[in-house]
Amino acid sequence: LAVLVYTHTTVTVDRMNEATGDVSSQTTIPGSGSKPPEEKEARFKRLKLFDKVMQKSLEKFIDHARFASTFRPLYKKNPQKMESIHKQFIEELQRAIREDISRLIEEGSLEFKLNELDQLENAAKKNADPAWRPSGVPEQDFCSFLMPYYQKQEKYMRQELNKIQAENAALSQKAQAGRESLAQTEYRISTTVDEWKVREKQLASVTEFERLASSLHPADVFDV
Repeated sequence: LAVLVYTHTTVTVDRMNEATGDVSSQTTIPGSGSKPPEEKEARFKRLKLFDKVMQKSLEKFIDHARFASTFRPLYKKNPQKMESIHKQFIEELQRAIREDISRLIEEGSLEFKLNELDQLENAAKKNADPAWRPSGVPEQDFCSFLMPYYQKQEKYMRQELNKIQAENAALSQKAQAGRESLAQTEYRISTTVDEWKVREKQLASVTEFERLASSLHPADVFDV
């Protein structure tokens, strides 16, 4: 496991440092050429620390003395040959592991996650507020955790309520304006109908008068 994790980190660091040729102090990533050196170093601080820890673990894991103690009889017969075998064994082991791990580098996103930890650490340093610590009273801690959430929800609900009330007020004004317009229209219609009724009565009176006049004074009476 240590070899797998270390090789994963080593391959990532090696790839990032091919352009500079310096793994220990000049690590860069694409798109970071315009950043100051101190920012580059800060971004890869945790990655370098992880690489250093894995290097120590790997050295202990593939230590030459440990390999020699495992194959002591063979070392006694031909130490040089066993050293060559040990070297070839380590090279082949690392090559095989790198071939497998190289396919998992992007899936694991180790570089991104370690850089994200660095960013979180830097953000925590810039934050002047004291870090939260449990008080020892579960009810108090629970309330302190939930109260900001509920307050935020209450604020949101009040904003939504005010928004809905404003919309209702606007709709009420529109409805009132519509009712007033409808009342005016009804009044105009009623007035027009009354006028037509008056005219109809007047027309009926004129017609009745003409009929009466015609019956009282026939036209042949006035013939000469």
